[in-house]
Amino acid sequence: MPVNRLTIPYEQSDIEILSDCTLCPRECRADRFNGGTGWCRADAGMNIASICIHQGEEPSISGPDGICNIFFSGCNLRCIYCQNHEISRPDAACRGNSICFEDAIKAITNILDRGIRAVGFVSPSHVVPQVKAIIKTLNSIGYKPITVYNTNSYDRKEIIRSLDGMIDVYLPDYKYVTPELSAEFSGALNYPEVAQAAIREMYYQKGSVLQTDNEGRAERGILIRHLVLPGYLAESKKVLSAIAEDISTGISISLMSQYYPTLNVRKHKDLGRTLHRSEYESVVNTMEKLGFRNGWIQDMDSHMNYRPDFSREHPFE
Repeated sequence: MPVNRLTIPYEQSDIEILSDCTLCPRECRADRFNGGTGWCRADAGMNIASICIHQGEEPSISGPDGICNIFFSGCNLRCIYCQNHEISRPDAACRGNSICFEDAIKAITNILDRGIRAVGFVSPSHVVPQVKAIIKTLNSIGYKPITVYNTNSYDRKEIIRSLDGMIDVYLPDYKYVTPELSAEFSGALNYPEVAQAAIREMYYQKGSVLQTDNEGRAERGILIRHLVLPGYLAESKKVLSAIAEDISTGISISLMSQYYPTLNVRKHKDLGRTLHRSEYESVVNTMEKLGFRNGWIQDMDSHMNYRPDFSREHPFE
């Protein structure tokens, strides 16, 4: 169904890019005002699956009270093990697209009025114009939340550059450095080079120091996430080495042990199980040897706590 261009306060440049979409590295050139026909299957509407208070992020991201996370439906990757597959896949049953812009702003401000200080944009690479419209509107009506760009890093560096001054904290994944693995697991052979360039741009904007307030809440900076996959320790160690060599060991790292096999990979020879403690500790040791000084590691039972159900109003309760 066509999307009315007047229902969301897009800038003219955003209308142009959504009309011939080159937002992400796929560059599908779909006219998203006339339906979601590109790789992500997202149209020019809000494409929001959930708006909720989330306390499951890193302590500096959630803060003491949680963060208002906006979970977008659709994705420009096809990770076979995706935790959010209920909303990321083109045929996902829980993909949300019915909420209008005004209702989205109302839901966000209702949460901010409860004392939440940050707004997180989760899986935003294919909806950057929508992200910009939300931020600009919030600012125009007197709300100045900390903004968090929570991305898989399959972002064009030019698009990241366009967010300079609008995003306070970048929260990028760094999944792989081996093209063949990124093609097999996420459907993107060029993910390593794209992610590296995008994260470098984030680092250029923010530097290595994650600035926090008196309560430990991140206010400005970058925090790189890496999910350790069972059976692929060598890849995790290569990712950490790439960060150390190409960016900085002073940057904050979130090394995640929370992997669990979804139904899509239950029979996979490697990904069909959770992570062994010895595997995770081996990657943690590499991180320490490389000289990383800032960041977080997870408990081994964390995989029990990160299983959203997007058929519910609050996916994480």
